[in-house]
Amino acid sequence: MTTSTGIALRLELFVDNMDSSIDFYCRVLGFHVDRREPDYASLRSGNVVLRLGPISKLPEEDGYFTRARLANDRGAGVEIVLEVDDVLEFHERFGASGHPVLHALQARPWALTDFRINDPDGYYLRITSRNQEVAPDLQVHQE
Repeated sequence: MTTSTGIALRLELFVDNMDSSIDFYCRVLGFHVDRREPDYASLRSGNVVLRLGPISKLPEEDGYFTRARLANDRGAGVEIVLEVDDVLEFHERFGASGHPVLHALQARPWALTDFRINDPDGYYLRITSRNQEVAPDLQVHQE
């Protein structure tokens, strides 16, 4: 029996350059723009919603999210995990974009396959198989 909790998730990322970030998420990762305003963008891929806002619009000092706080530690302690139906195909398409990969495609001990990247602002993303799927030519990587 599945019970709905009424909870959904969307992430809001504060970025240096809206156009570069939108280009990365749309062209490289396959998101599309739901809504765009001068200082705001809502991007979607399936059930994943990312909201982008410029760091320059954050306050200097007052508040939890400030320009000073995010200057050097953007995304510290957070791993954004995107599950895809076919990680091998997604990895091939990603490679064609020319964007660098931080950690190569690897089979994991928990029977999933993933690779890791950074977005233009340094946010850390793991692109992972949705189901247990290990490419036959990949060795299992122990962390």
